[in-house]
Amino acid sequence: MADLFEGYPSGVAWDEMMGEGEHRAVRGPYQHVHRTMGALDADELGIRADALARSYLDQGITFDVGGEERPFPLDSVPRVVDGAEWEHLAPGIAQRVRALEALLADVYGPQKVIADGVLPRKLILSSAHFHRAAVGVEPANGVRVHVAGIDVIRDAADSWRVLEDNVRVPSGVSYVLSNRRAMAQSFPELFSKMRIRPVADYPRRLLAALTAAAPPGVDDPVVVVLTPGAYNSAYFEHSLLARLMGVELVEGRDLVCAGDRVYMRTTEGRRRVDVIYRRVDDEFLDPVAFRPDSLLGCPGLLNAARAGTVTIANMVGNGVADDKLIYTYVPDLIRYYLGEEPILKNVDTWRLEEPEALAEVLDRLEELVVKPVDGSGGKGIIIGPAAEKAELDAARVRLQQDPRGWIAQPVVQLSTVPTLAGESLRPRHVDLRPFAVNDGENVWVLPGGLTRVALAEGQLVVNSSQGGGSKDTWVLGSGRKRTAVRPEVRIEQPPIHGIPLDTNPQDSGHQQQAQQQQQTDLGGQR
Repeated sequence: MADLFEGYPSGVAWDEMMGEGEHRAVRGPYQHVHRTMGALDADELGIRADALARSYLDQGITFDVGGEERPFPLDSVPRVVDGAEWEHLAPGIAQRVRALEALLADVYGPQKVIADGVLPRKLILSSAHFHRAAVGVEPANGVRVHVAGIDVIRDAADSWRVLEDNVRVPSGVSYVLSNRRAMAQSFPELFSKMRIRPVADYPRRLLAALTAAAPPGVDDPVVVVLTPGAYNSAYFEHSLLARLMGVELVEGRDLVCAGDRVYMRTTEGRRRVDVIYRRVDDEFLDPVAFRPDSLLGCPGLLNAARAGTVTIANMVGNGVADDKLIYTYVPDLIRYYLGEEPILKNVDTWRLEEPEALAEVLDRLEELVVKPVDGSGGKGIIIGPAAEKAELDAARVRLQQDPRGWIAQPVVQLSTVPTLAGESLRPRHVDLRPFAVNDGENVWVLPGGLTRVALAEGQLVVNSSQGGGSKDTWVLGSGRKRTAVRPEVRIEQPPIHGIPLDTNPQDSGHQQQAQQQQQTDLGGQR
């Protein structure tokens, strides 16, 4: 065991595998993982890590670093979550999704939350993602958040906290499915010893939720996945989900609106479309309602949704719930809409619109993290302790000029998990994006989610655009141990090489849109 874990350091963060104290006992959920990894030498683990990288190259899951095509990093050590712990975390995610669903129905409807003084009116109206064009649009089954990705972290006190909400077009679930298949092939001995909850049910759950959202009177709805195209950073995910659900993958040019109905162009003529799982940002979805120069969407989509003849999932305008200033009110929204106490806490956050909070943040800027309220992919974040004086001085000016555009938080030491670094295992910071699917009756949370890991030592930003990778997330179950190892999802994807995971490169057909649309893949809305 000494080879890989020798000199494994104690850090300021809470390590999920190694306990505290002189002898650093291995925590219960990681016993099998630690024993298996400890039995390997650096060369053998390196061989398995190379096999994981090759499997991603074979699937075309690559990203561009300085013009060099590389496989998206999947670390060899899984992240393990105890089953009892998941039974606390999953209901907290579902509770949050239900509250955000209620908020969106309210702000695009009667706005009682404003009349009752829970949210200031200017907070909603000043949000960059509040779209007046979506006011009054009623989804068929009342669902606006069909899919959510709620980012959570474990802090230094071993407490789960919500870092941010993603209910626009959350990405990353394809890597959950791909990671699981790759790990099952590379570490079959662990799957034979551990009771790991499967993730393969996600496409079926998603399709069921989309089907349930069909307009009234449609018994056999036609569902499509709308993608910006092959040059979008998340195209691998779009194509994978469409194939696993058995539905058509379309671009905006494949759709046409006529008589407030949406049709898909096929070789046999037009075919009516009932549900659109869109992976195109609001601003590019409908050139009639939003950007007139967009080539990524289809003119008239929003009018068709307003007429009730098609369902757009997720609904237009959901981004108001992703606003990081709205985030600070979510605990109050849970109490207001659900009459419940929040299961999961937020990270402590300063609202810079409040003069006292702004003054305190400006005074302590070198100790804090400041984030733009509509930032994504880790862009725009300023980590005070790591920032230069000139950067802090410039940040003070920006905060004073636009306090609505920023929030501030303490530096949270994200928990660590052993990660392969060279020829040894070292602690690296991680977060977790569980995915929730809402069918109107229940909110189902995928057991696990996307664990993103900061591969650089001491780095707290986990986004792939900042050099991060991922880990397979194993939620432990109960019952008899599995005796056979079978990959849960058969993923065969034509190579899509050279597509970076956090950017949207141009092509001749979508040049302006692909350049300006900041629809990141694994960057999330951080």
